[in-house]
Amino acid sequence: MSNLTKNNKTTIQITITIIVIAGGLFAYLNWYVAPDEVTERVKMIANTPDGCIAESSDGFSVNIGPCDAEPGEFIIGTYDAKIKERRALMNPTT
Repeated sequence: MSNLTKNNKTTIQITITIIVIAGGLFAYLNWYVAPDEVTERVKMIANTPDGCIAESSDGFSVNIGPCDAEPGEFIIGTYDAKIKERRALMNPTT
């Protein structure tokens, strides 16, 4: 086998490896890291400088961002639904 053929095979293998790794990273980012936003009616718990804390329909407290609602009010809020999954991964005892 000539050196040119060996170099071409090596270059193709490296290129395929890079494409597979990049594709895997892209899939990981889209599946696990990208937010899954949900908009629903939530009950306000507190209004903090970091945003409004509300209780979702399944009882989780979520940050819905800045708002002007008072605690106890029901408003429509958008939050990241994957926060519950991430919270469970960080605290497996619950």
